[in-house]
Amino acid sequence: MNEGGSSAHASAVKVGTFAVLIRGPSGSGKSRLAFDLIMAGRSGVVERAVLVGDDRVHLATLGDEIEVRPAPRLAGLIEIRGLGIRRCDFVEHATVGLVVDLHAADAERLPAAESLKTSISGVEIPRIPVPRDYSPLPLVVAALTTTKSSPSVNSSAIV
Repeated sequence: MNEGGSSAHASAVKVGTFAVLIRGPSGSGKSRLAFDLIMAGRSGVVERAVLVGDDRVHLATLGDEIEVRPAPRLAGLIEIRGLGIRRCDFVEHATVGLVVDLHAADAERLPAAESLKTSISGVEIPRIPVPRDYSPLPLVVAALTTTKSSPSVNSSAIV
């Protein structure tokens, strides 16, 4: 077990029972997506959503899971562009169930199966690669509220 964990420039929101880990370069919209998910949870679009951490989180391997915690000095704080740093409810830890990579170079309209997963410390986790000029919230909501189509579906028939 990797109890100490590593620090990551990322945000995380617990949606239902698992956390969405949001990664991306500075200014890519990590805090915005975190707040959008919290609002989507409040409006019933997704399950209840609570901040884990914004801007800096700690990741630790616990068996075959990755746990995310807020950086202690930033716990309960989120940046809201136009308002500044605000205080909000947060949870002290959650298991990562989905990774969202903002401004992902490998984002495609119909992504290859291998781009829809990532490995963190040897633990494979579902992943959404989001292109630079695309709103990530609809993709994340779709991932959280839909199921995959049958592998027998002919994706070339989709227009």
